[in-house]
Amino acid sequence: MKVPAELKYTKDHEWVKVEGDMATVGITDFAQSELGDIVYVEIETVGDTLAQEEIFGTVEAVKTVSDLFMPVSGEVIEFNKAIESSPEAVNTDPYGKGWMIKVKMSNPSDLNNLLSAEQYKGIIG
Repeated sequence: MKVPAELKYTKDHEWVKVEGDMATVGITDFAQSELGDIVYVEIETVGDTLAQEEIFGTVEAVKTVSDLFMPVSGEVIEFNKAIESSPEAVNTDPYGKGWMIKVKMSNPSDLNNLLSAEQYKGIIG
């Protein structure tokens, strides 16, 4: 399992890449492998301001549907349109082409509640 050291993680298996007050969010390599083949990603929260741990969308795999949780509070400003037509990118490149949303953070201190790569590795074993 890939767990890039430069990212932050949630206990719900989302990752966050922070650049200034912007956060790019996706699901981890572990999460996509547990879900199996991803067939659809639904995000209808672009333009909405959500609190940390609120649901921002869902990811649908062949066998299950899982909620996606906001790792940081803020406004969802972009959805990765490429995964609408190619949801398999979440399986093949979860930290790259498979990113899901970009968030303008409203409370950067939310990052203090997230896990480091080492802490996340401890959760997934």
